[in-house]
Amino acid sequence: MFVAARMTKHPITIASDATIGEADRIMKKNKFHRMIVVDNGRLVGYFSDRDIMRVSPSPATTLSKYEIRSLLDQLTVRDIMHEKVITVNEDATIEEAALIMYQNKVGGLPVVSDVGAVVGIITATDILKTFVDVMGLPDGKIRLTLDVENKVGVMAEITKTFADEGMNIDSVIACKYEENRHEVVVRLDSGEEKIDEIKSKLESKGIKVSHVVKIGLQN
Repeated sequence: MFVAARMTKHPITIASDATIGEADRIMKKNKFHRMIVVDNGRLVGYFSDRDIMRVSPSPATTLSKYEIRSLLDQLTVRDIMHEKVITVNEDATIEEAALIMYQNKVGGLPVVSDVGAVVGIITATDILKTFVDVMGLPDGKIRLTLDVENKVGVMAEITKTFADEGMNIDSVIACKYEENRHEVVVRLDSGEEKIDEIKSKLESKGIKVSHVVKIGLQN
């Protein structure tokens, strides 16, 4: 899964000499939380609704709406924007984008092409939606959590147990939580009626089933 397939294409941008009042109106109209600043086709910065709030009068002010609007129209986007912009290439994977956002504690990234042109924006919401879609959760999944020893052949043993019961595994994820232990998450499309039997067979092989739940679409 690549950023280009999950980003918002052709995002609305704003020039650095635009007023904060104009920026505020655009963001509220489109329900944005952040905007990219572009001058003459070049990415020069970004800002968020928090940056606008930082320079806005306190909610306790006695100023009228007209006076507040007039005040915001005296400031420009250049006055509040962050010039150091962290970006991601459109050919990057979703995992790379998520890691960049996590490491830099940002909620969104401008997406650029190989020549540096802004072609989109990807946000934490896009990443979360991708996670939900990849897991197939809206369609309903049976999720089993297995506690296993990290050793050669354990995954083959797990998959064979399900295959012997005629159960198709939709996805498998392994996560290390101790030096020699892994938590393995197995997702199934169906087979809820065979779960007790599967648990018994897995545990007879030393594979503990610590949790079972159905997520998503309910019958």
